Amino acid sequence: MMFSDAFVAIADPNRRYLLEELRRGPKTVNELAAGLPVSRPAVSQHLKVLLDAGLVNAKAEGTRRVYTVSN
Repeated sequence: MMFSDAFVAIADPNRRYLLEELRRGPKTVNELAAGLPVSRPAVSQHLKVLLDAGLVNAKAEGTRRVYTVSN
């Protein structure tokens, strides 16, 4: 991970919200989308940016992906 990528990733307020929610514990896209005024696909796109920056991890559980903050 490059630090510039992480700073770009957290520049968006929606992504900062997602990180704060994930600090409280693992969550699915549906759980995360419930607290934001954007669609589930938009939340998925924000999570992709956070994944690419190495700030969050995703784990498949059946048909769902559960997201957590990276260590």
